[in-house]
Formats: sequence, C-alpha cells, structure tokens
Amino acid sequence: MTTTKNIQILSKPTNTKIAIQGVNVLTPDGWLEDATVLIEDGQFTSIDQASSPNGFHLVNAQGFQMLPGIIDLHGDAFERMICPRPGVNFPLPIAIADNDRNLLASGITTFYCSITDSYEPGLRSRDSARALIDFILGTGKQVLNCNHRIHIRHEEANIAGHEELCDWMVSGRVHILSINDHLPPPGNQKRLSRYLNSVRQRSSMSIEEIEELVNQVTERRHEGDVQIEELVDLAHTYGIPLASHDDDSPEKVILSQQRRVAIAEFPATVDLAAKSREYGAAVLMGAPNLVRGGSHLGLMSVAEAVKNNVIDCLCSDYHYPSLFYAPFKLQELGLMSFEQAWSLVSSQPAEAAGISDQKGKIAPGLDADFLLISPDNSLPSAITAIGSVYVAGKEVARYQIQ
Repeated sequence: MTTTKNIQILSKPTNTKIAIQGVNVLTPDGWLEDATVLIEDGQFTSIDQASSPNGFHLVNAQGFQMLPGIIDLHGDAFERMICPRPGVNFPLPIAIADNDRNLLASGITTFYCSITDSYEPGLRSRDSARALIDFILGTGKQVLNCNHRIHIRHEEANIAGHEELCDWMVSGRVHILSINDHLPPPGNQKRLSRYLNSVRQRSSMSIEEIEELVNQVTERRHEGDVQIEELVDLAHTYGIPLASHDDDSPEKVILSQQRRVAIAEFPATVDLAAKSREYGAAVLMGAPNLVRGGSHLGLMSVAEAVKNNVIDCLCSDYHYPSLFYAPFKLQELGLMSFEQAWSLVSSQPAEAAGISDQKGKIAPGLDADFLLISPDNSLPSAITAIGSVYVAGKEVARYQIQ
C-alpha cells in the first residue's frame, strides 16, 4: 500500500515569521532531532528543541529532515534549455524560467549560472553572455525563485570586448570568474576532433567553418595574454573568486598558484588536485562523474579524489540531479558519512565562493535556504524524497512524496 506524506501548514502566512516544527535538522554540529527552527525576514534566528513560538506561521514537518540548500558553483545545463538542438534557440525568459524549476527540483537553492564567454558565435558568444546577465540580474529577479549568481567562464583566446568584461567585474555583475582554454592546441588531432564535435552540437556551423574559426582564433590568441592578467588583477581587487579550469599539468597548477586561484575546477589527477589544495585552492569536481562511475574524459574520478582526500566541493557541471544524488551515493559506497558528503554541496561551496557568512548552513544569521526531505532514502529514488524547497524563508517548490 502506498502512503502519501505531506508537510502541514498549521497557520496561514500573514508575515515573515515562520516556525518549522518537529523536524530533524542537519546543523553544523550534526543532527538535532525533533527541533523547532525559527525564521524571520528570510534568515534563521533559532534552532533548538525548546521553542514555543508565538506570532509565527507554524509548519508541522514531523518525520522530515531539514538539509541546507544546495549551492552549485558550476552548472551549464541551462544551455540545453536555450538551444535544445544545433542552431535552434528559445527565448531566454522561457528557457531560464524552465531551468529555474529544474534547479529547485534538484534541491539547488543557489546557482552560479556558468556562462561561457567565448569567441564562438551563437550560444557561447559575448552577445549571449550579455543577454543572460541582463535577464538574470534584471527582470529575471521577478520570476526566478532560485538565487542566481553569475559565473563567467572566460575563454583565454577570446580577445574581443575586453573592456566590457572588465566593466562587468567592476560593477559587481560577475560573482565567479574562471579562466578557460578549450581551444585545441596545434597538432593535437584528438583534442581538435573532440572540440569540432562539441561546437557542432551547439551551433549550425559546418565542420569546415569551425576549423576556419579555430585557425583564425589561434593566430591571435597571444593578444589575450595581457588581458588575462588584467582580469586576474580585477578579480582580486573586487573580491571576485577566481577559478582555474581543467589544470592537467604541474605547469598549469603553478600558473594557477601564481594567479592566486581560489577554486581549482576539475584537476586531471590526484597529484595535481593535491598540489592545488597545497597552495590554498578548493578543489571542485562534477557530481555526474561520481553518479556515472567516472570521468567522461577518462580523468580522475570523484571516488578516487575522495579516497585520497583531495576534494572540497561538488557541482552539477552538466546535470543538475547528480548534485542531489551525490551525497547519497558517497554514503552508499562507504566513502563518506552522509553528513560529510552533504557539506560538499552546501557549506564547502559557500566557503569556496566567499559567501559562507550568508549561506551553506542551517545556523542563526544565515539565509533560510533549505530542503525538507523524507528520510531513509537510497538510490535511485532519493531525489523523489524532496518535499519542499525554501529560499530566503519562502517556500518556492513543493512536491508530493509517496
């Protein structure tokens, strides 16, 4: 027989004071059972087992667990909402609103929209980046429920529009800057073939047109060297976390160290990840790598990184649900306790991005971003355990749990 578990609203919301009662809470100090969590003006104010609140909206969450909302530092699956087929684009308001719902369904409450600032035309062009930023930080604030921030993935070989990118950083429109280099090196046929196929999947260009673009950009890429150093200096001046991307050699790790990188995205090996952590970077890896059983490029696996203690954070990369599944998978594999694993998607990403004073934990003074989930879940049904998603103390999504 199937039973339905529901979260009961015991009083009708009339102000911004909420009491979540009878819930088991994952606090920074571990689980607190049968707790009352008080929220005022979008922030946690109290987590204890003794509160008898007056003047609060009462929410009976008996039998549910409360987890900190997921913080996704690197996710670009939204590109498929905009461009589901090569050369076929949908209007941004439709695509990003749809994407917002997908984020919430995966328990993601803070999303760093990873926008590629490339020399390519179309989806990864500067025009697309500008349109995305304008929507997300403009009218999108009225329709998007997940907390959106901007992660610019700047291609080193993109030398056009440098002053505009600098202006975005100075004006606070960029919240993470990563330095990427996806341009195939001359003579590396394997990398070139992979890159050509990748661009074909997101554009209507022919292989010949893409090859010509690569040749043109390669000829001028050295012109971007000074620009990159200026961007690095601006990131440090304006407190924007700087990320490296796909460091696959000791020389690249040394360069990242010289640039004072805060987040090392997807280092290729255990040794390179360890060297990144030695100079102070947080190592970020993709949750799909764990859920699928390894890297789709044949590089270091998340399981290997966990076993060698060289990982700090997980991100959705190209698949949002994997980020929710990952802590359950780590527990199932016996690699981490669930409590440790959940920190890889909440408190540690907040620390890496410099927002731990606002988000990432269920603690007084922090934003009330959290999930209410049904306990005792195992793969593959874990994601169906989400009952409610709250952002800044407001319930933004609710799902029926069977």
